[in-house]
Amino acid sequence: MRKVVLFDLDGTLTDSGEGIINCAIVALKHFGLPIPSMEEMRTFVGPPLDQSFIRHGVPPEKAGEAVRIYRERYIPIGKFENTPYPGIRELLEALKARGFRLLVATSKPEQTSVEILEHFDLAKYFDRICGASMDLSRNSKEAVIAYLLEENGPADQMVMVGDTKFDVLGAKAHGIPAIGVSWGYGRVEEMRAAGATAIVRNPEELWELLCREN
Repeated sequence: MRKVVLFDLDGTLTDSGEGIINCAIVALKHFGLPIPSMEEMRTFVGPPLDQSFIRHGVPPEKAGEAVRIYRERYIPIGKFENTPYPGIRELLEALKARGFRLLVATSKPEQTSVEILEHFDLAKYFDRICGASMDLSRNSKEAVIAYLLEENGPADQMVMVGDTKFDVLGAKAHGIPAIGVSWGYGRVEEMRAAGATAIVRNPEELWELLCREN
């Protein structure tokens, strides 16, 4: 496989659903919108926030306001309603020891991503943590990876690891293969349909796949 691994954050490295969903509910209530089922609210984890709010009834011209309301709770509280998935720390340690270069490519704002990974003592494993801009001008996975590639060179030594079709499609737009993880918030069938080269069920399987093909 590739020597450089791009990791998604939400739903891949950490289980951030509780904080994201709690804050999204606050924003939907602000607009007087109905609160979907918890299963439907899970779709807020992964995609760009403004797009998720529009899909759930926020007028496009109000999407920025919805994100602002969301962040009023998320930045001080919601970002820490979160926990690393079992086995992730051990996986990152093993990959670094094996000589892999590790990067983060997330549609979560970059500074918030850094703060979360530092809080859980995971930032030290990554050479670069690349995320969305606060003004939403860079918020899709495709745009974040493009920004990352500007700093880190061509994509021929990379593989993306993520839990949604957005990770797979964002990587595919740059010719980067993607491995889907089934422990997050995306749908396995959607990742396969988007072109994931493999689906793994746990960090141990991911380790074996990366090492087997490296």
